Amino acid sequence: MGDERHGHPGLRAAGALLEHPEQAGIHQRADRRHRLRRPRPRVALRHAGRQALSTRNQTHRSRRVGTDQAAAAGPLSGEPRRHEENRRSRKRILLYTKFFVFLVFLLRAFVFPRAQESGKTVADGVYTDAQAARGAAVYDTACAGCHRADLGGGTGPALRDQRFARQFAGKDLRAFFTKIATTMPRNAPASLGDNVYLDIVAHLLKENGFPAGSQELTADTLDGVGVLPGRSKPAPPIGGFSYVEVVGCLAPGPQHTWLLTHASEPVVPAAGAPPPASAAAARPLGGATFHLLDAMAYAPEAHAGHKMYVRGLLIKLPDEERIAISAFEMLAPQCGAP
Repeated sequence: MGDERHGHPGLRAAGALLEHPEQAGIHQRADRRHRLRRPRPRVALRHAGRQALSTRNQTHRSRRVGTDQAAAAGPLSGEPRRHEENRRSRKRILLYTKFFVFLVFLLRAFVFPRAQESGKTVADGVYTDAQAARGAAVYDTACAGCHRADLGGGTGPALRDQRFARQFAGKDLRAFFTKIATTMPRNAPASLGDNVYLDIVAHLLKENGFPAGSQELTADTLDGVGVLPGRSKPAPPIGGFSYVEVVGCLAPGPQHTWLLTHASEPVVPAAGAPPPASAAAARPLGGATFHLLDAMAYAPEAHAGHKMYVRGLLIKLPDEERIAISAFEMLAPQCGAP
């Protein structure tokens, strides 16, 4: 609070806590005589002291606040950085995707059509029978365990029919070769050598119904050959003791036997197809003759001269061919044989 000095109530002595040490020394050296201090210097001095102290405190507080704010802002400042990195990552992914799509377009536009431009396909005989035979032997030991001997697929995918067409049709034969040479056998891919893989390709082409030619398939002849959807494999020649069906004209033979004359070539009936098969009924007559065994069990006299359908077991002998009848039906009352 202070006290009044020398009759001046407006002046108050500065308290000890607010008096500058240098000012206190001056006052003591002046014969301990109280000096009248003007308010302005004292106030200014006191104000300056407070100002300086306040400035230092303000500086210290500003530094502390700045440090605290930086520490507090540390975790937050990472968020924008992560957002920026994510944005750049998305841009890179989009750029790579566009590049991949463009590359696929180029391949489809300029690489795959080369086979179609050349006009040569796997139907033009690009392998030999001997090459396919070598490939079949290797396939049986190295590939059939996964894909089955008939290429129908097991633990590995099928290599014929719809699967073959879906995966390889329309592509270059080199793509077919590369797929096989780099992925088979499963436990040792690319281990057989190019010539062996070429033999396997020849075997697969043959099993998919494509004909053989006079020149072997080589690495140099893969390019420009188009792959077509697989075709039905030609039926193997029918041997003795095969279950077959034929159509022909019923006629009596020597010694109370019955013959099927002007008969069509025997074919193996479709599995599960009831007799007579529609395809067999429409089949034209031919030039074969078969001795019908057990014909007497079917009352053949009533069908003499009729066009007949016969299904049964084919027996080939040196001097004739016989059929042990299992199905016997009339197709037309007149044979119409030439």
